[in-house]
Amino acid sequence: NLVAEYREDTGKGSSRRLRHAGKVPAIIYGAGRESRALVFDHNDLLRAAAEESFMSSVIKIQVGPNMRRTIIKDIQVHPAKRQIMHLDLQRIVEDQDIKMTVPLHYLNEDTAPGVKRDGGSVSKMITEVEIICLPKYLPEYIEVDLGAQELDSMLHLSDIILPEGVQITELTHEDPADEAIVSIHVLRVAAEPEEEAEADEGAEGETPEEG
Repeated sequence: NLVAEYREDTGKGSSRRLRHAGKVPAIIYGAGRESRALVFDHNDLLRAAAEESFMSSVIKIQVGPNMRRTIIKDIQVHPAKRQIMHLDLQRIVEDQDIKMTVPLHYLNEDTAPGVKRDGGSVSKMITEVEIICLPKYLPEYIEVDLGAQELDSMLHLSDIILPEGVQITELTHEDPADEAIVSIHVLRVAAEPEEEAEADEGAEGETPEEG
């Protein structure tokens, strides 16, 4: 849960003054209601954002006596400082689907037969995935078990075992893109080519001609 306040003055100058005062400007929108400008305490927001689930959870925002259930749609951070610059929040409606990007947690990497027995390495092509679901079904992350994966095996989006009520957005399209997400292979390092003989050594059996 986070506590916010409404703010009336907007614009770059106002946002700059808020940041200097240890605050974070934000906006909340959606659910068929008008957008409202908010402000958060920076330290409180920074602590909340340190949790992996911050970007993939329903977050309750307390504004005065009102509680709003929201999801994070965008977060802007300073390119050089540990500072949150702006936050976009979307109100949610319990009976309407939402789209969210959630992390993938790969399990049993070290005990997969392709790794433990055959010396392969796990290569992750995808570490997060966009899903669609009702808010009540939103998972903080999705687990992918590699415990049975053999050497030279590969898993795709369609191989992910999804929680109840959750769909992968890419697989709901008319032409689904069933991308590879992880594989186990032996990493081979290409041998460097042998250095060519120095030109002045000449070929075997040849003698240099006199000038």
